[in-house]
Amino acid sequence: MKKIVVEGVGMTPFGELWDQSLRDLARNASLSAIKDAGIGPTDIDALFVANMLGSGVSGQSHLGSLVASELGVTVDSTRIEAACASGGLAVLRASEAILSGRYKRVLVVGAEKMTDLGNGEISSALMEAGDEEWETSYGATFPALYALIARSYMEKYGASEKDLALVAVKNHYHASLNPNAHLENGLTVEDVMASPPVATPLKLMDCSPVSDGAAAVILSGEEIGKRGAVYFAGSGAATDTLTLSERSSFTSLYAAQKAAEIAYKEAGVTPKDIDLAEVHDCFTIAEILAMEDLGFCEKGKAFLALRKGETKVGSKLPIKTSLKSPKPNPKFFQVPTTIPIPNLTPEKSFPEKAGK
Repeated sequence: MKKIVVEGVGMTPFGELWDQSLRDLARNASLSAIKDAGIGPTDIDALFVANMLGSGVSGQSHLGSLVASELGVTVDSTRIEAACASGGLAVLRASEAILSGRYKRVLVVGAEKMTDLGNGEISSALMEAGDEEWETSYGATFPALYALIARSYMEKYGASEKDLALVAVKNHYHASLNPNAHLENGLTVEDVMASPPVATPLKLMDCSPVSDGAAAVILSGEEIGKRGAVYFAGSGAATDTLTLSERSSFTSLYAAQKAAEIAYKEAGVTPKDIDLAEVHDCFTIAEILAMEDLGFCEKGKAFLALRKGETKVGSKLPIKTSLKSPKPNPKFFQVPTTIPIPNLTPEKSFPEKAGK
């Protein structure tokens, strides 16, 4: 089978980017990826734009045409919407278009502009990804739904709220090493536990912030890919029921399990062959479920791996590093091999982001 090559990548900073529109973010990430690939916009055969909230937040639909216009091209351009999976699915659809032989080089860009609305408005917009009849109309929000998942997991396997906090502490540490990150300040378990409740047992620091930003990749077939480029080994996608109440389990995500199974099979690997993982962590419990659904930990044991510090950068299986530099600055964070929950970190020594 022909291989898919990642020829170039681009990314904007993430945060409350008041001076940039959705149009600006998508264009800037796209041009950055094009430059990284060493090509021009007219070398692209097709364009896929991943976005969920453009219509509701920015009042902008038809994003394929918008980005094509910004780049000055007239190629096939399509918007892909699959809630939080929009970016991954757009990459998968672009790779399939290349493998089919229709296109040789495709640009995929994912962009969201979320901070222009207040908390209530953005929560309502996000719940368009839920079941309107059986969840949204009853007042459910995603923090509430994931709180149900977290409570079920805790009661079934004995995890605690401090175990959830370990995810936030680790990920904020990783973010402190990345100048593109929205939140670059470090946290302790005590910080997370003291943050305001959102939907018990989830607190503010158990929840990801709404953010503005964009990322893009240039994909091509191996016949025109750069030497030494990154290749796709395998990919997969799957779907579970939309409403949480109809799922067979509250403590695992079937779609993640099935998609991983497909990707592993295509790549000819097992979970034990994975050295690094980037997972969706909209809430701290989501990362714990992903660790298990992807086969990195036995069911009900992921929080034990977190206690041992096995998922931080430089450890057994780094998860959600999102690092710009592969060499973290040791002055920020020192962790023993085994981490007792109450003493996960020393006194905070994280410099606040300038201007924050």
